[in-house]
Amino acid sequence: MNDLITTEHDSPERRLTAAQFQGLAEVPAAAEWFANLDNPRTRRAYQGDIEDFCSFLGIQSPDQFRVVTRAHVLAWRGQLEQRALSGATIRRKLAALASLFDHLLDANAIAGGNPVQGVKRPKIETNEGKTPALGDHQAKALLDAPEPATLQGLRDRAVLAVLLYHGLRREEAARLSVQDMQERRGIKHLRVHGKGGKLRYLPMHPVALERIHAYLEASGHHLEQAASPLFMPLRGKTTGAGLSADGIYALVGRYAKAAGIEVAGLGVHGLRATAATNALEHEADIAKVQQWLGHANISTTKIYDRRNSRPEDSPTFKVRY
Repeated sequence: MNDLITTEHDSPERRLTAAQFQGLAEVPAAAEWFANLDNPRTRRAYQGDIEDFCSFLGIQSPDQFRVVTRAHVLAWRGQLEQRALSGATIRRKLAALASLFDHLLDANAIAGGNPVQGVKRPKIETNEGKTPALGDHQAKALLDAPEPATLQGLRDRAVLAVLLYHGLRREEAARLSVQDMQERRGIKHLRVHGKGGKLRYLPMHPVALERIHAYLEASGHHLEQAASPLFMPLRGKTTGAGLSADGIYALVGRYAKAAGIEVAGLGVHGLRATAATNALEHEADIAKVQQWLGHANISTTKIYDRRNSRPEDSPTFKVRY
């Protein structure tokens, strides 16, 4: 065996020493499974999940996985429920454990079956209704709620237009600066600073663009410095800080109340849901809506696809007597 690793096979292409070769041959199957997880976010989440399971059972070496039974998994699931973790989190933790044991079985590192198999997972919670979306008439009423005769009203009309026509998160709207309005291929775009430092460029809706121009013309703060925040608090010129995310949240609630819109849990995210739902109902491609919203996974975007559950399409309205 040593002859295969040394002597004439020590070519210039060789990169591993004999010790490294032997070490890799003895890598536990559990470590091999972990190394094969491609997505860094999944790897971090699954690592925490497996560490949670090992801590609960007191597992300290890979060999101990051989004696894990379904009863152990059921006891762990019970403890997760006692910790009041969400159904989605418990499902992910069980999925991580099931994936690990599938790999251990494939690698002949354990015998028998997968102890996670048959363990009941929490029901998938529907997100329908959790993030409310406004109807078209409500969105129009909200857009027209601020008084256009004042500087505050002009600003707030622009803020609401940016939210309802572009589906921004409140943090993204708060981060906008004047220089984030950029010309790209002859069309004005918003440069949006999204989650994880990711940038996306959104063509500006004519209504939002018109309202922003009206606000800037009245405010004039963009003339002082191009890097100024796009939306300024009424007393913010002294500090240079822009309208905060919390300020935008309060703004939405204030005008929703003024417009007579009573939707529980509306908030800024409700306006994001409204924009996404409206775009999808007007035949926007869901993959493009995913990019538009800055979603990492299209499954998140699908939450807003309510085309199959529109009240007006219900059989209720097909009944005739």
